[in-house]
Amino acid sequence: MDDIAIWGGVECSVNRIGDRWYDQLELSGHAHRLADLELIADLGIRTLRYPVLWERTAPDSSSERDWRWADERLRKLRFLSIDPIVGLVHHGSGPRYTGLIEENFAPELARFAADVAARYPWVNRYTPINEPLTTARFSTLYGHWYPHHRNERSFARALLNQCRAISLSMKAIRNINPAAELVQTEDLGTTYGTPHMGYQQRFDNERRWLSWDLLCGRVDTHHPLRPFLEDSGITADELDWFVTNPCPPQILGINHYVTSDRYLDERLALYPSHAHGHNSRERYADIDAVRVVPQSYPGWNVIKAASARYQLPIALTEVHMGCTREEQLRWFQEAWRAASKARMDGCDVRALTTWSIFGAYNWDTLLTRTDGSYECGAFDVRASKPRPTAIARLIRTAISWGEPLETHFDLPGWWQRPEKVLYGAVPEKEVSRDLAQRRPNSRPILICGANGSLGRALIHACEKRSLKLRALSRADLDVTNSAAVNSAVEAIRPWAIINAAGYVRVDEAERHSAECIRDNLRGPQALAAAAHNRRVTMLTFSSDLVFDGQNATPYLESSVARPLNVYGMSKRASEVATLAYPSTLCVRTAAFFGAWHRGDFLSDALLALSRGRKFVALDDVTVSPTYLPDLAQASLDLLIDGCTGLLHLANSGAVTWANFLARGAEALGIDTRNLERRGLAELKLPAPRPLYSALASERVCAMPTLEDAIGRYASAASKMLGDHSLQKSS
Repeated sequence: MDDIAIWGGVECSVNRIGDRWYDQLELSGHAHRLADLELIADLGIRTLRYPVLWERTAPDSSSERDWRWADERLRKLRFLSIDPIVGLVHHGSGPRYTGLIEENFAPELARFAADVAARYPWVNRYTPINEPLTTARFSTLYGHWYPHHRNERSFARALLNQCRAISLSMKAIRNINPAAELVQTEDLGTTYGTPHMGYQQRFDNERRWLSWDLLCGRVDTHHPLRPFLEDSGITADELDWFVTNPCPPQILGINHYVTSDRYLDERLALYPSHAHGHNSRERYADIDAVRVVPQSYPGWNVIKAASARYQLPIALTEVHMGCTREEQLRWFQEAWRAASKARMDGCDVRALTTWSIFGAYNWDTLLTRTDGSYECGAFDVRASKPRPTAIARLIRTAISWGEPLETHFDLPGWWQRPEKVLYGAVPEKEVSRDLAQRRPNSRPILICGANGSLGRALIHACEKRSLKLRALSRADLDVTNSAAVNSAVEAIRPWAIINAAGYVRVDEAERHSAECIRDNLRGPQALAAAAHNRRVTMLTFSSDLVFDGQNATPYLESSVARPLNVYGMSKRASEVATLAYPSTLCVRTAAFFGAWHRGDFLSDALLALSRGRKFVALDDVTVSPTYLPDLAQASLDLLIDGCTGLLHLANSGAVTWANFLARGAEALGIDTRNLERRGLAELKLPAPRPLYSALASERVCAMPTLEDAIGRYASAASKMLGDHSLQKSS
């Protein structure tokens, strides 16, 4: 038997909210980047789930088709020897002239499908409608998407219409291409719950098969959910049509997410209100099972369940985790192991699909808002051009070697660790022994400068992300001593080195220039050389103070550095020295905030104002403040991605120090009457400073907005200090 194939997929949902359509191809920019297809080919992918969407091709009239976009893309795919699995509707409700519960939905889609097949007769695989059961639930049972109904009659009608549309579409396609295959996808999970909710669990666990059961002609008079469908307004003749006109898939496409498994509990008080729902009988909580059930994650059991039920070939058609990069890698590897084990147990598992190659927007709100929330895929598309992530590296490895190999991160994901449980609805138990003991001798990240604010933020981020690390303080290792650095690196054998050490006292550097240059140049240079010798990446940090402030717009990586003070000169010298080694990632950043302790500008200032004391802040110096937790998370992601060279990382936004303080005070409800705004010249600081040093990047866009960061900072500060410390001054 051939190895499990690696397929790719492009997130292409076009869902409707009221009278507005939200298009993932536009949000990701893939709609306008033909060169993306070459990036996919370079990964080694030869099968791709790809859209020729009804809503985009014929949005306003059933008799008018605009094929230009599809023609160009499918021609390119054919040239690149990539076999498309063409999707026609992806979480949509069709164009303006139809809808999920309209009578013309199925015949109109079949008509469009015939036109697609006639135009591209060489296409052999289709998914006419992605996840029909899920789309029916979200659109007509929960009301998230158009037509925004919330009743079982609409749900049953929407599901039936979609399944009939799939069947009629495949019939129309096969009239032109008899060899065409149906790859039918569906989100597949398992429902758990309390004994009291057993009746709803049984219903949900039977309902999850309905789309495939209808297509396979299984919903006969003996089917357990036939009475439900008939009670919901579906006639016996309509159901019998599927029995006499079966359209079984050639491949079952399982889309399984960590949130696919659900837990039902009648004890509403145990759960947040957003998880509360109801059926016709009672109210109950419907929550992610992974957050309730303490046992090791059982979700991939759905592969064997689907195989046993249908005896059909299976592909995992969406494998994605919206999380930190190493967790994405762990999820992909776990899916691979689950697919491989199921195959060894006799399941005909054909492929695993990286989804989505160019990431996805707004799925954390189920596509109901466009707030810019983005989850990376094999590429990060937030900058001017797609940037490959660690997922791209994993795909290449899996295709080249027959399995995905990332030993540094081959530890249990968060969904397998005890901290996954947020709601104590059932007694907590230990994680299964095999997972608890599956901790190979993976190499750590070496963090130097463990006692500084940046070092502590990085250590905290690594611990939260279950990244193995070794942290050394100045007392543990003098990074300016090359021999000591080489000895430590040789003994620890890290897979990456992070330099968070250095001289940070900008004004004192004017009097202690030798010490500043020693710490900020010799230390990073020694670490970069040691990293180069061991062929690992070294991440180090530089500053916005390498610039002279003559710009009126944010500085980019390509901007000319002209430091004004000793500190800035030492950082610029460090950049040049460390970037001479190709394995160095040098991150310029600025104006840290995020640790509520002495020495953090915002924390000191807000504490003073909250206690009625005066605080002086510069009102003519513009910077890009950087929230330390965001910097740590983004830096680790980029390090794992294998990114090197010079990068700017700061929360997007430019603000004066005084206005930054005012915005922080507003977020915490602190009176600013004691804020004194001054100009730089008035303070007569020893070190000259640029009046403008805001940062932006032409390479990455990995940080949230400053407004978002201040909101999260305020929330964390309130919890740390307690409301009594943050009352408005009288």
